[in-house]
Amino acid sequence: MKSFIQTLKNIWSIEELRKRILTTLALLLVFRIGSYVVLPGIDSQALAAANEDGGGLAGLLNMFTGGAFNRASIFSLGIMPYISASIIMQLMGIAVPSIQKMQKEGESGRKKINQYTRFLTIIITGFQAPGYIAASVPVEARMFDTPFWWMTVVIILTSGTLFVMWLGERITDRGVGNGISLLIMIGIIASLPGAFFQEVIAATGPEGYGLVMLLVELLALLIVIAATVALVQAVRRVPIQFAKRQMGTREYSQGARQYIPLKVNSAGVMPIIFAQAIMFVPLYVAQYSGTESGIMVELSNFAGLWYNVIFFIMVVAFTYFYTAITVNPNQMADDLKRNGGFIPGVKPGKSTAEFLDTILSRITLPGAIFLGVIAILPVFAMQAGVKQAFSIFFGGTSLLIMVGVVLDTLQQIESYLLMRHYDGLMKTGKLAGRSSTFGMAG
Repeated sequence: MKSFIQTLKNIWSIEELRKRILTTLALLLVFRIGSYVVLPGIDSQALAAANEDGGGLAGLLNMFTGGAFNRASIFSLGIMPYISASIIMQLMGIAVPSIQKMQKEGESGRKKINQYTRFLTIIITGFQAPGYIAASVPVEARMFDTPFWWMTVVIILTSGTLFVMWLGERITDRGVGNGISLLIMIGIIASLPGAFFQEVIAATGPEGYGLVMLLVELLALLIVIAATVALVQAVRRVPIQFAKRQMGTREYSQGARQYIPLKVNSAGVMPIIFAQAIMFVPLYVAQYSGTESGIMVELSNFAGLWYNVIFFIMVVAFTYFYTAITVNPNQMADDLKRNGGFIPGVKPGKSTAEFLDTILSRITLPGAIFLGVIAILPVFAMQAGVKQAFSIFFGGTSLLIMVGVVLDTLQQIESYLLMRHYDGLMKTGKLAGRSSTFGMAG
């Protein structure tokens, strides 16, 4: 405990890090305040009564926006349109040669892609905003229902999403951690205290399952979190060596062993986001059609069998897909060859690329299956008697985002400490699974 307090003092003593942390907290506070500002012309009480029993996939959207979705806030759509635009741009990077060319142009190409992503965000929000009002804001909650009012709220929702996007970019540039991920995480964490207290009341009430089972439930949650951390941090170290090199008058001897850390879950949380974005389609179709039965209704049932079977298969498939477009064994092999590196017992060039691709395929399979299991764990928690609001934290996108963002933020803070010769946040001074391409073998 003493060393932890000393670490906090060290963090506060670094002026740049202190400013970045305070900037991050201030911008996150602005985001939380904005999530409570209701759109003009909407009766908050009527809206709250209509959304009292809200759940399922719409409940997930509400969680990602920190409750703004159900409150009809100016930030109701949150950062999700920007994420959708980013996913589309990544997919276009595979199929469109001009986008591929931009990706290879370095910083200038990245700026162009970011600009296109912003424009695409405006277009997506322009389509989603009227659909959100029509599907999620009942007629009795609308004080006005004129074309001018519709145009006004669509403009406000679009501006709100762009402002949230701007907040995320400012956090990334001037704060600590990835701004977009932090905004999603803070929205998820905002619903955790209320969900936890509901679970405690339900467990200790007259018809509850008792305090002992609540402790067992919390223990199971800790085990799931530990397993998720292990999945995020797990790497397969491929040993490499560099030939004798000479730079100026200094000669570097051969035999300095290093490694390439191939992550078991290279795709991160993106496969679940991909799959969930597609699974939102049946929800919207069922809402717009007004049907109460049929395949679309079945596929929009968050706790249904077919929803979870298809969801699991899609997560596994998207894990392989996203790993294939983000990890390039051919480029890794070329970089190794260019820098005079090689994998012991493997020929440089094509053989190295095939070797890396084989290892990546093998470690991705258990990672994809584990990711699919985590994605559907909330349903098993619900079947075991956990309330839906709290069961969401037993797996799925929410848990992976929280674990990934916390670890990434800790790594950034630790890097500031280590650069100034302080001990890191961990006693060992290291966090596993760093994003660097090469690292010294431990």
